[in-house]
Amino acid sequence: MAVFTPVTLDDLSQWITQFNLGRALAIKGISSGIENTNFFLTTETGEYVLTIFEKLTAEQLPFYLHLMRHLAERGVLVPAPIANLEGDILHTLKGKPASIVTKLEGESQLDPKPVHCEAVGAMLARMHIAGENFPMHLPNLRGLDWWLKTTPVVLPYLPDGPKELLRAEIHAQDAFAASPVYRALPRGPIHADLFRNNVMFSGDRLTGFFDFYFGCCDTWLFDIAVTVNDWCIDLRTGALDLDRAKAMLDAYHAVRPFTEAERDAWQPMLQAGALRFWLSRLYDFYLPREAEMLTPHDPTHFERILRQRIDHPAPLLF
Repeated sequence: MAVFTPVTLDDLSQWITQFNLGRALAIKGISSGIENTNFFLTTETGEYVLTIFEKLTAEQLPFYLHLMRHLAERGVLVPAPIANLEGDILHTLKGKPASIVTKLEGESQLDPKPVHCEAVGAMLARMHIAGENFPMHLPNLRGLDWWLKTTPVVLPYLPDGPKELLRAEIHAQDAFAASPVYRALPRGPIHADLFRNNVMFSGDRLTGFFDFYFGCCDTWLFDIAVTVNDWCIDLRTGALDLDRAKAMLDAYHAVRPFTEAERDAWQPMLQAGALRFWLSRLYDFYLPREAEMLTPHDPTHFERILRQRIDHPAPLLF
């Protein structure tokens, strides 16, 4: 994880008094994520998660925090933002935007079975439905516009093979985004980063989704593709595990049936999900920020996944 902004109990002694949480008793950095500074925070009233936002601005953050509140109020298992005594859920700590949210029980399931994928698929569909009437809008800050801008930045660092792959896939995704099929896809608020380490389980029981800070408004199918590309693969090769993928997609479809456009867009969207994270990891690897505990993710993992999706087109499982 990245601890860009260290925080001590002394830093919190006065700051925490704006909440009805009692005194801060302990604070510990969380060893995951590379965008924000996250801590487990223990107070006299319980355990919470404190986040200091390193990139997102105070103008962007209300979308994420109000979306989490909106979903929590509708029974979706997500952390609920904690308001201060004045009712505000966006705060400032050490001169940066900050939030406190409830801590989910359980732990991440890093070796998922079909039963776990089924639970994730059903909850993801419920999350999409619950977000349909969310009144705020934020475009995908790591969507096509960012891909087009970032590709020429990372290309000089790549050898010929990956360079050719990246150029070809950017061209294909640019054309796909202009197609009638893409324009017909249903959309709304999405998580956009629903990896295994952003979901909590207690045994086989799903206890919640968290880390919504790549959330945005985009196609629901993109959210599903990103999730399948992490939960339903062989981590060594990037190949799809069809049993896990079918369990996830069947459970999603039972809650929110897929549309014809989504069936037509499935293959290019799986590639889009792989491209998005390959490109982000390339950027973080070759142009890193300084931070305590920061270890950039290996970009070649999503390069392998993208090549798998191109070389072995996924069967239509829904």
